[in-house]
Amino acid sequence: MSDISQTTKNGKVGFVSLGCPKALVDSERILTELKLSGYGVVPNYDDADVVVVNTCGFIEGAKQESLDAIREAMKENGKVIVTGCMGKGSDAEKIKSENPGVLSVSGPADYKTVVDAVQQFVPNSAPLPHEAVPPQGVKLTPGHFAYLKISEGCNHSCTFCIIPDMRGKLVSRPIGSVVAEAKKLVDNGVRELLVISQDTSAYGIDTKFKLDFVDGEVLETRVQDLVEALGDLDVWVRLHYVYPYPHVDKLIPLMAERKILPYLDIPFQHASPKILAAMKRPAHSEKVLERVKKWREICPDLTIRSTFIVGFPGETEEDFQILLDFLREAQLDRVGCFKYSPVEGARANALADHVPEDVAQDRWERFMELQQEISRQRLQDKVGQILPVIIDDIDDEGAIGRSPGDAPEIDGVVYLNDEFNVSVGDIVPVMIEHADDYDLWGSVVDLT
Repeated sequence: MSDISQTTKNGKVGFVSLGCPKALVDSERILTELKLSGYGVVPNYDDADVVVVNTCGFIEGAKQESLDAIREAMKENGKVIVTGCMGKGSDAEKIKSENPGVLSVSGPADYKTVVDAVQQFVPNSAPLPHEAVPPQGVKLTPGHFAYLKISEGCNHSCTFCIIPDMRGKLVSRPIGSVVAEAKKLVDNGVRELLVISQDTSAYGIDTKFKLDFVDGEVLETRVQDLVEALGDLDVWVRLHYVYPYPHVDKLIPLMAERKILPYLDIPFQHASPKILAAMKRPAHSEKVLERVKKWREICPDLTIRSTFIVGFPGETEEDFQILLDFLREAQLDRVGCFKYSPVEGARANALADHVPEDVAQDRWERFMELQQEISRQRLQDKVGQILPVIIDDIDDEGAIGRSPGDAPEIDGVVYLNDEFNVSVGDIVPVMIEHADDYDLWGSVVDLT
């Protein structure tokens, strides 16, 4: 459950937040609204008057985790409100049938329904003054970094994914609103902004790049204008979930100029044209390789993170070898790999020639073995370099931070053993002295 705690004479809410950073932002928004309405948030079932569970429904394993969390909340507390990606369609009906006493079920980003349900079942007549809630709202991340969600939904029709069914079509936030939120976060101590959405590079397409005012300047609602405005805030800006549209090329010079971090999170998913076509993804892996090479010529220290799926229906050994060849050529820095998993409602379920589990497992192991070698060498190449490192934690052994190439919780870390003369949120120069398959070790250096 959430570790946010505030004791008041008013109603008290327990909160369970599951899923991706986009769902985490939804949880932050709901918690902010609840605290503005005077509710306290408690970290255990016993003290809660009601429990909110924000679910994840991306894959079957995540759905089961959500169902288990709902079941536990019902058993331990009994008054449960469910929201999130499982709150729509057949998943919502399953939640209700398995938990007939659940008070309310709503879909993702439906903040009003959740708050209304809490107020209905735990009436509260004493709202808090706005100054009792932090100006940046409730955050579930450490104080020095925050997720900045710029849009909701997705216009793609990937056959393995049901996110458009759960979260709807693309809806971009006005650029003025996004920048204003970013400034508020920075003014209150945030040193790193992690830009997220379902498709960051599609930002503004739905509004036809509508003009908006940002500090008296007219900007277009498009990703290039947004990152340039964020780059003026003098903090780390990290881009996630970037679809490889051609205009992404325009972002690379901004990274080379250090306006934003030299980091791209691009879910390529596969490299075989046949499998990419079956996935309804762009089927031009050779052009991707050309672009990656060009990006690195412009910005040599660019870090590229990606995700892939092996064992997709119809994937042959030849398709898999094309993927391995792509990995060898692309030399991506950070890579995640998933075995294909059928998701209820996804069109890929109807495709022919599903790959046996043992074959998919073998391919996953071979994929990870190759990528581990690549990652090891990419990190080894950083030994002897001085990198900026943001400090995330300090324990008994020293400080722990991240380089520009490391996003929180999904990438590696930089260990600064015996370094205690720093504070969480500091950005310090570090000489990299050692590397393994995933992490770096180094020491703070004085550049004065």
